[in-house]
Amino acid sequence: MPEMYDNEKEKNERRRCALVGIYDGLTVTADMCERLEDELECLAFTAGADVVFRLTQARATPDNRTYIGKGKLEELSKLCEENEVDLVIFDDELSPSQIKNIEDGLPDGVDVIDRSMLILDIFASHAVTGEGKLQVELAQLRYSAPRLIGHGEDMSRQGAVGGNPIGTRGPGETKLERDRRRMRARIAALEAELSELERTRATMRAARQRSGTVRVSIVGYTNAGKSTLLNLLTDAGILAEDKLFATLDPTTRKYRLPSGAEILLTDTVGFIRKLPHHLIRAFRSTLDEAATADIILIIVDASDPEYAEHIAVTENILVSLGAEGKPVLYVFNKCDLPASALPRVGAGKRAVYISALTGRGIDELLSALETIVRSARRVTTFLFPPSAGAEISRLYRSGAEVVETEYLPDGSTRVTATVDDAARGQLSAYIV
Repeated sequence: MPEMYDNEKEKNERRRCALVGIYDGLTVTADMCERLEDELECLAFTAGADVVFRLTQARATPDNRTYIGKGKLEELSKLCEENEVDLVIFDDELSPSQIKNIEDGLPDGVDVIDRSMLILDIFASHAVTGEGKLQVELAQLRYSAPRLIGHGEDMSRQGAVGGNPIGTRGPGETKLERDRRRMRARIAALEAELSELERTRATMRAARQRSGTVRVSIVGYTNAGKSTLLNLLTDAGILAEDKLFATLDPTTRKYRLPSGAEILLTDTVGFIRKLPHHLIRAFRSTLDEAATADIILIIVDASDPEYAEHIAVTENILVSLGAEGKPVLYVFNKCDLPASALPRVGAGKRAVYISALTGRGIDELLSALETIVRSARRVTTFLFPPSAGAEISRLYRSGAEVVETEYLPDGSTRVTATVDDAARGQLSAYIV
């Protein structure tokens, strides 16, 4: 549950909010709805709001006009008035018309947002770097663009100055149309800036690939302890708080394993259920750090009863990024539990149990990581005939670390390089 306030001033500045969710009893049960609202409450607290009450409803489908129906909206309005609530957060995405209809049915001054808007707000408050701020702004604009609707005189065609209609009659351009045009222009400008940053990131990524250094991405559900682990191993100095999405920008640090092998560790943005697809699109270049890694560490909060669901969410997002099929090590963090109570993963999956805060289990983590590194990349010698120029190019493109190249009198080329399993499989016919 949300933590205590740091001071009285922070408490007084926080908004009073209500959470609203529905469940159909099939795809979403009452228990699942409660767990989703537990997570939504943590998101609300992170954003600066305190939950005063929750309202859930069993219904087959959301109401097209008000999401919860007329009767339930009246109940919500009464509860907001009685509890002095000024913000209502819905656990599902709302349409522009639903937001307007709900606000019309609530007391004056009560704002309505949905889960996606809440997550976007948290990202906006936590973005630090220039790229992070651009990514968040782009995600917000992409989300807001289809929701830009006219509202009252403010969004109507420009009225006459002083009531005089001269020069204002005719079709003209509405304020709404101008706002949309400006929004499209801003989106295009942001996409251009981020494309340039992506080219820079891709160049750096390619250089890391050519170096032959094994790249390890730390991924997982938000607040699982990814940044704490990277800080412990590399002294990275990343902000690590007990809050959702405490850090957004990826951080890469070199780390030397006990055997002396050097790897690159990258901390990535945390995942969460119902992560807005606009965020995934905007943070695509950042998330590609996971997709292009050689090894993936999935960090899991072992103390969270929802850990299995968190693993499923993480795995599904990795699949959507094209990162499936890579060597994976499941790292259960916050393991201050008896051995009999520790969570388990399925057969064939590798797991270790640590506490990134105290350092417990780190030796086992490093040992398991060394095993994967050794199996993933090892020195191999290839002998290419004169006609195999394309295969030699494929070897170089695979990110191989070339140790030695020898050109033989018969036109053949002998290449000794550190390569991964994929490259060895593709070029197995040429292995000496």
